[in-house]
Amino acid sequence: MMPIVTVQQGPRTVELKRDLVRRITDAFVDAYQIPAEAVQVWIHETPADSWGTAGRLTADGK
Repeated sequence: MMPIVTVQQGPRTVELKRDLVRRITDAFVDAYQIPAEAVQVWIHETPADSWGTAGRLTADGK
């Protein structure tokens, strides 16, 4: 069985996403004792004007 990890977040740089995918993969390899090739990480990015918290769009700031 292949683990699939889904990350939902606002936009980030490719460098940060690369590091995140590596760290998540390493955690599954360590915890489940599986090869890195068995781990899939899907990143879904949503622009700040398309999600909100506490009744406000994230794009509007705090």
